[in-house]
Amino acid sequence: MDRIHILDKDFEVSIKNETIQERVKALAERINQDYEGKNPIIICILNGAFMFAADLVRYLTFQPEILFARFSSYEGTETTGQVKEVMGITTSLAGRDVIIVEDIVDTGITMYNVLPLMRQKGASSIKIACLLQKPEKLQVDLAIDYCAMEIPNDFIVGYGLDYDGFGRNYKDIYSLAK
Repeated sequence: MDRIHILDKDFEVSIKNETIQERVKALAERINQDYEGKNPIIICILNGAFMFAADLVRYLTFQPEILFARFSSYEGTETTGQVKEVMGITTSLAGRDVIIVEDIVDTGITMYNVLPLMRQKGASSIKIACLLQKPEKLQVDLAIDYCAMEIPNDFIVGYGLDYDGFGRNYKDIYSLAK
């Protein structure tokens, strides 16, 4: 499908699943090199990163422990600027390497607020792996260690990303039609 309709908005395909898979596999190869012989904890940030995390871990050659957390900062198509911890980490991270898997980093505010929480839990190292990054929208000083793709400042859905809870199920990524 080249065009989809979700709720009151139209979206056009912008990244095909074949490209997504190529980039996820390449990202996994970098992570495999960096973590060879180690067993880091991977923390998948729900809800949006679930598809990316599932594909990413299938390409990993080491045995990670996989946890899930949920933080919220969006309403509709806009960020609120406030990060709420909806489902936190209850497992100890003391002395462990952590890779946070995020679907998209745009303003960076969510990750900026999540990093201190992971440090408080004793993680020995923390790296961020994201599928997508919007560099022109970044509002905080944040290092992204692994990024599959940089994209323009468009609102997108599909491959786990949503518009008011809908559209996550598409295998491609769609941009808001202009």
